[in-house]
Amino acid sequence: MRRKDRQQTREFALNILQNCEYAVLSTVGEDGMPYAVPVSPVMCGDFVYIHCAPEGRKLDNIRFNKNVCLVCVGKTRLLPEKYTTEYESAISFGGCEIIEDETEKIFALRKLCEKYAPNNMDAFDAAIQRSLHRTAICKISIKEISGKAKV
Repeated sequence: MRRKDRQQTREFALNILQNCEYAVLSTVGEDGMPYAVPVSPVMCGDFVYIHCAPEGRKLDNIRFNKNVCLVCVGKTRLLPEKYTTEYESAISFGGCEIIEDETEKIFALRKLCEKYAPNNMDAFDAAIQRSLHRTAICKISIKEISGKAKV
């Protein structure tokens, strides 16, 4: 990291990742081109789960190369009078696998719903019945993470 004065602890970075509303997942395909897409992550222990459609460029890229980068931005505040922005962010690198086990998929979806739709958990089982077959789950093992803040 170039600006060491803005570097934060690993715990700070993990907290940003755990609490962010969305993140950007970057992959690389067979053509060597980077591909970045917004995702809704949830942390579970040492892993991050995301969900997506069961086909598409993101999954094709993960099948080709399991190495991914996940970027999260926490709180921000524009300071136009100073031509700057206060922010907190985390960037992580790791390996990603597509989960095939139905029990783990349901576990991950439950955790995602607990984070993003906690008031709708009474409808979770019905939603799983309708959508499990058309939902893919990816599990990211974080190998490296760093946090940065300007406040």
